Amino acid sequence: MNNTEQQFLKELDDKLWKAACKLQASMDAANYKHIVLGLIFLKYVSDAFAERQDELLELFQTDDDDNIYYLPREDFDSDAEYQQAIEDELEVLDYYREANVFWMPKAARWQTLKEKAVLPTGTVLWQDDAGNDVKLRSVSWLIDNALEEIEKSNAKLKGILNRIGQYQQENETLIGLINTFSDTSFTKPVFSGEKLNLHSKDILGHVYEYFLGEFALAEGKQGGQYYTPKSIVTLIVEMLQPYSGRVYDPAMGSGGFFVSSDKFIENHASEQHYDAAEQKKHISVYGQEANPTTWKLAAMNMAIRGIDFNFGTKNANTFTNDQHPDLRADFVMANPPFNMKDWWSESLADDARWQYGTPPKGNANFGWMQHMLHHLAPTGSMALLLANGSMSSKTNNEGEIRKRLIEEDRVECMVALPGQLFTNTQIPACIWFLTKDKTNGMVRNEKKRDRRGEFLFIDARNLGFMKDRVLRDFTNEDIAKIADTFHAWQQDEGYEDVAGFCKSSTLDEIKKYDYVLTPGRYVGAQEQEDDGEPFAEKMARLTEQLKEQFAESDRLEAEVKQHLGGLGYEC
Repeated sequence: MNNTEQQFLKELDDKLWKAACKLQASMDAANYKHIVLGLIFLKYVSDAFAERQDELLELFQTDDDDNIYYLPREDFDSDAEYQQAIEDELEVLDYYREANVFWMPKAARWQTLKEKAVLPTGTVLWQDDAGNDVKLRSVSWLIDNALEEIEKSNAKLKGILNRIGQYQQENETLIGLINTFSDTSFTKPVFSGEKLNLHSKDILGHVYEYFLGEFALAEGKQGGQYYTPKSIVTLIVEMLQPYSGRVYDPAMGSGGFFVSSDKFIENHASEQHYDAAEQKKHISVYGQEANPTTWKLAAMNMAIRGIDFNFGTKNANTFTNDQHPDLRADFVMANPPFNMKDWWSESLADDARWQYGTPPKGNANFGWMQHMLHHLAPTGSMALLLANGSMSSKTNNEGEIRKRLIEEDRVECMVALPGQLFTNTQIPACIWFLTKDKTNGMVRNEKKRDRRGEFLFIDARNLGFMKDRVLRDFTNEDIAKIADTFHAWQQDEGYEDVAGFCKSSTLDEIKKYDYVLTPGRYVGAQEQEDDGEPFAEKMARLTEQLKEQFAESDRLEAEVKQHLGGLGYEC
């Protein structure tokens, strides 16, 4: 995006966040996020519906031999009959579903919400199917009714949309939020007199992602459970390059990896010479989440962006109630809770997923890893964010599992990350990249070389910048540096070891370090620039220079004391 578009989005974020924060006085972030995100969802699906209506309206009136939607005026006896026909056609559900747009019943449309919310309680709004008067009970009821109507008309969203009536907010507060969202240009935006090349989907998707991040910060550890830093998600997606196939996240949170995969296809369309919309049809996403609230947030996140999804029939524990038992995914990506202790069930004792050894009952790290490998297709690739301890721990069978993973050539790349990347923990983290096929990847990418017996280590701890006093982040250049290094190594296109940053190692080297995978042990120290002066001569010169500086310091101190003494001060 250009600077104007970025400035527009920043001001939009600030405006909407300030409006949302008015709810803080009466409830915490864990609750008011549902009201705000629910309204964002309503606004988006309503705007998308309105955009599709505008498209259809133009199609109905455009005389073109290839236009199957055209309604000839001469087929009707009067203008009134013609206009009525157009209005009737605009309410045909199939026109919206064929364009992957959610059907919006009239009671759920944003314009209805805006107009009816300001009416006195008890006002008759419309009649139901049985001819009974439907009266306004409260603004929260009006919003919940809209959400219910959407669910009734869109089976994919059944049981997904969180009702807000339970939070008991005043009518005036909710009307204020509705007005703020209404007073924002989500479609055909203009900023400082300039028309912006941003679609409502881009804007609402950005706002939704921004709010998820802010709520994660506001909630602390609890919120961080469903929010992975955007730059880390982007890094993993850029390294795995999910152009097509099945993408799976067994600890999906709010679905950040799926959103980033969708953006990846859009961002690389021009350089790869494909149509982004057509390419997206070749991606299918599968996810699972135990937390019922977060499961709903993820489904809303997908719906906002028009991403088709399969998140199972309900929220469920990934280990004990696998929602995708037969799935073999081309790409698996996850950021599960670090060092999860309370995860074991005796039903898991002889589980088929533990191909490399039974994980310890007190730490789920290698449980997550083996679950993901179990669901990985024969030529698939996966990435897993884990605490640094996973690279070196030898307790409770973890060392043996890691040894088997290495010896069976499942590990492809290890990336050590800098600290302070996460909102909810200061635990140092790393990324494991694993694959079942290091031969040549012919099925999906003919450029990959035979990498059997080779392992790439990347130490990224010195990359990134402090975005504030607490959190660190990666720049786009940092992400490109890591991803490009990985791809150059995979494809044998100009890869070179760089001291202090990356090293391609062999199984024999890893054995020397007793199967510990910490990148710092392999990449070594960063090389210092050689100025051509022999070390012994440089040391002697610098020692003499230091002596001279000490002597000069003593002389200046004596002179200062002399001057102060002359002024009557004792030192």
